[in-house]
Amino acid sequence: MSEVDVRNNPAENRYEAWLDGELAGIATYGLGPSTVVFLHTEVDDRFGGRGVGGALAKGALDDVRADGSHDVIPLCPFIKSYIEKHPEYEDLVHRR
Repeated sequence: MSEVDVRNNPAENRYEAWLDGELAGIATYGLGPSTVVFLHTEVDDRFGGRGVGGALAKGALDDVRADGSHDVIPLCPFIKSYIEKHPEYEDLVHRR
């Protein structure tokens, strides 16, 4: 199976998951001074069941962690659920 390539596309305010040279999924976000607000995640039906959503969430959260200057507000139910299932990302969540 091919590896999912996750890229930040700041011009579109979204992370993109690419598989076999095709855009397979996106996670849209809003950017604040110190927060990344994940709004919506979707995977093209043609790529369902291939781990694209999980790879997209992991890649986006890893990128936020590597940047180190933003907390995450997971308004998107998929990203929120991913963080709940992967507690190693809970420290990224913005605490009000």
